[in-house]
Amino acid sequence: VQLQASGGGLVQPGGSLRLSCAASGRSFNSYTMGWFRQAPGKEREIVAAINWNGGTKKYADSVAGRFLISRDRDKDTVYLQMNSLKPEDTAVYYCGGHGRPYTFGSTYYDTRYYSDWGQGTLVTVSS
Repeated sequence: VQLQASGGGLVQPGGSLRLSCAASGRSFNSYTMGWFRQAPGKEREIVAAINWNGGTKKYADSVAGRFLISRDRDKDTVYLQMNSLKPEDTAVYYCGGHGRPYTFGSTYYDTRYYSDWGQGTLVTVSS
């Protein structure tokens, strides 16, 4: 396993969770990393992405202002801090590693450009 996602769980609306995605086996420090989510019956969609050095971040409109993506290059780990959670945030969350180093541009939101995936962690927002 090269990407290990963790941190999901059950949280009430308005609550917070922090997801982690740790790399093992090889380093992802030269790659854009993304968090995606997939709700039942829906396609996998971008939540947030961060470029190789953390200097560029992008968010889906639905989470902007509530979620924060970050990375710790010393730990080769990417995080997704999720605040003010809503029931519609319920989904399986996946971290992905882009297939090309030092690439962000117009491909950060497209699953086809990600070559490595974590196993997914379930986030359920419910009272």
